[in-house]
Amino acid sequence: MDTEERLAVFLDYDNLALGARDHLGGMTFDFKPIADALAARGRVVVRRAYADWSYFDEDRRSLTRHQVELIEMPQRMGASRKNAADIKMVVDAIEMAFEREYISTFVMCTGDSDFSPLVHKLRELNKRVIGIGVENSTSKLLPPACDEFLFYDRLEGVEIPDEPVERKRSSNSSNRSTTRKSSGRSSGSSGKAATAPAPEAATPPASPASPAEAAQAETEPTPVPLDVEAELGSAVGHGASSTNEDEDLAVLVAQTLADLSSSSSGAVVASTLKRTLLRKDPTFSEADYGFRNFGEFLRYLEERGVVQLSAGPATGDPEVSLPERGHAGDDFALLRTVVGDQGGSVPLSGLKNQLRKKRPDFSEKALGYRSFLQFCKAAQTAGAIDLRWDDDADDYLVSVAAR
Repeated sequence: MDTEERLAVFLDYDNLALGARDHLGGMTFDFKPIADALAARGRVVVRRAYADWSYFDEDRRSLTRHQVELIEMPQRMGASRKNAADIKMVVDAIEMAFEREYISTFVMCTGDSDFSPLVHKLRELNKRVIGIGVENSTSKLLPPACDEFLFYDRLEGVEIPDEPVERKRSSNSSNRSTTRKSSGRSSGSSGKAATAPAPEAATPPASPASPAEAAQAETEPTPVPLDVEAELGSAVGHGASSTNEDEDLAVLVAQTLADLSSSSSGAVVASTLKRTLLRKDPTFSEADYGFRNFGEFLRYLEERGVVQLSAGPATGDPEVSLPERGHAGDDFALLRTVVGDQGGSVPLSGLKNQLRKKRPDFSEKALGYRSFLQFCKAAQTAGAIDLRWDDDADDYLVSVAAR
């Protein structure tokens, strides 16, 4: 533990929440993907979020469940307190940099370029700085100032809705948008400008149904949309819970191993993997899955092709890695077959469902890929498919590669 990085996380919550709402289909900001990404980079010892929490009542509960300390900075106290939360966040970060020398990495969760001087000063103090922000609301000046910058949109676990989410906004939220617009902060530099919510369209009253139509509605079942996950459950049968549990376990280990491999230059040993799994889920125990120790658990995953084991620097602590890309050859071949069956170019959206109809247990995450798009790009590199962006379709088009 003495050699691990110690991380302090500071969230400019106003910037993140508005960025997710305005640029990610109205979705609610979730701290868990950030916590999982940082678990592979070190031990988080401080988590603080700054905002006027009267505007984020539901978000406050979610952050509390993730052990985030909420710093209250009221925005209206007789007059607008522009930048109050930002200034408090800067003061706390600098104070912590001097008082707590054991903290080696500062994680600044914001897309606001106003924090660039803070980032530069922290690096002058020999601190590593990681930035996290919503891509479309992040100033282009901030990422180059950091040692590493992660776009929230691309983190594992962030599911951006295909359709914008309708969210009810209270009068507080409406007043907040008006207040922030009047503060004069431009969205180009800070990514915090909020637009006033559009009034909700009134729903027209439903026309009364005739007795015959009402009777027909009662007798005819309502069609249910096709659900791939439900299909998987019925296909697996009564053993679905056990199979899904194994798959979830494989996904957790593969994703954690992929994060560790990408964030460190050295080999990943079993003890490091175990510590990171515990950071993601402190209740994790291989005994819950019927294994006597972690080594036995890893050997089981090796037999399933999830990981590869080799001799490590210490006895009983082997090196753990993802299988070579050749292991995914069967999955690339499956993708090529499905695309060929469709004929011509196939839109990327919906293609994963087609794969799961042929192989219900397919999961790109169990192979260590963060998204289906990343898996398809790997298949393109392997020569199985061709992938190109189409502006008219507003989607990637997938076709069989010529060999």
